[in-house]
Amino acid sequence: MTVKGEGVSKRILVIEDDLDMSGIIEGQLKDAGYAVTVTHNGTSGLELASKQEHDLIVLDLMLPETDGLEICRRVRAMPGYTPILMLTALSSEIDKVVGLEMGADDYMTKPFNLRELVARVRTILRREDAVRAERDEGEPETIRRGNLVIDVGKRRATRSDTPIELTGKEFDLLLHFARKPGRVYSRQQLLDQVWGYGYEGYAYTVNTHINKLRAKLEPDRDNPRYIQTVWGVGYRFADDLD
Repeated sequence: MTVKGEGVSKRILVIEDDLDMSGIIEGQLKDAGYAVTVTHNGTSGLELASKQEHDLIVLDLMLPETDGLEICRRVRAMPGYTPILMLTALSSEIDKVVGLEMGADDYMTKPFNLRELVARVRTILRREDAVRAERDEGEPETIRRGNLVIDVGKRRATRSDTPIELTGKEFDLLLHFARKPGRVYSRQQLLDQVWGYGYEGYAYTVNTHINKLRAKLEPDRDNPRYIQTVWGVGYRFADDLD
């Protein structure tokens, strides 16, 4: 079975130690048309993530043997890019921020609505399809802005030939800016276009990521050269670097 209107079934890896929860999630995702693989501990989950290709990983934070944050960190160090939807019973804002900072694409706190879970899965996968479509339709594999070079396919960035170590979302944010130098984005627009579904009201997430991105990217963090603040409006990528 395929997801209506979305072509070949997407492959989803579910890493969840709660047998009842994993069974429910598996059933919902299969009913929605996805091909689902389930494992119940972090070590086997990490092995599956490294040896098999998946379109999305649904990842519990609290896992036996290897926890979700470590899995997230190690998946982000692998070649290519696999989106991650993180699940957890923890509900504090700091837990959400940590999960996103480690490279999760989205975050849901238990208990959650299963329809919302499927909706978020679809949103993440469609966003990834849109990125691939842009690349297939002629976006250059390498974007150069001054001495900054962004390798789109390998999801790597360098400045003056020095690698910049970025989390998945930091890279997404940088690429989004660099694609359209000079264009001003509000925080809400960045939430909608980079983070997507379910981030209304999390404007601080944008601020946090921009601050961290600047710390890694800017030679002088106090006088940003690449990502500039447009007071009262939002942010833009400098258009005078080429």
